[in-house]
Amino acid sequence: MQIIDVPNNENFIRKVADCLLDGFTTFGVQPWGDLNEAIEEVRDSLAEDRISRAAVDESENVLGWIGGIFSYAFVWELHPLVVRADLQGKGIGTALVKDLEAQVKRRGGLTIQLGTDDEANQTSLGGIELYPNALEKIANIKNLKRHPFEFYQKLGYEITGIVPDANGFGKPDILMCKRI
Repeated sequence: MQIIDVPNNENFIRKVADCLLDGFTTFGVQPWGDLNEAIEEVRDSLAEDRISRAAVDESENVLGWIGGIFSYAFVWELHPLVVRADLQGKGIGTALVKDLEAQVKRRGGLTIQLGTDDEANQTSLGGIELYPNALEKIANIKNLKRHPFEFYQKLGYEITGIVPDANGFGKPDILMCKRI
C-alpha cells in the first residue's frame, strides 16, 4: 500500500467516489446521496487550499481516502476519512490519518479538527436531549455501536465539544481536535 495525492483524473476521481460511498455503508449512514454527489465531494477536495490523499494498492485500486481543509490560522479540518468496507480495521485509516497529520505539519498547521456525526444513535449522545448539561453528557459518552470517535481517540484526538441536533433532533456532531 502507498499513499498518494489524488490526481485530477476523472477515472481516479470515480474510484475515490466509489470508495466513499462503499466505506460509509458500515455505519448505516450515507452523507452523499448518490455517486454524482460523491464525485463532487472528491472534485472539491482538489482545490488549492485542500489536501486530498488516497491509499492505493499496486494496481492503483483505491483502498481509502482522506481529505484536509484549511480552516483558519493554524487549523485544518480532517474531512472526510473513509476506508473501503471490506478493508476496515486493517490499519489503512490509521495510516491515512498519520499521513494527513504530516501533510498539515509541513504546511505549518498546529491543530487538526474534525466532526464525527452520530446520525444513527451509535453513542450515548445520539437520540437524546442534550440540553441542559451537555458537558456532563460529553464527559460520560459511551460508544454503543462502533462509532468512529474511539478510533480517533486512539490516534490522540480529544472530544472538544458537540453540536447538538446538527443533523436533526438527537443527531449531534461530535467535535474532536489534536495538536500535531
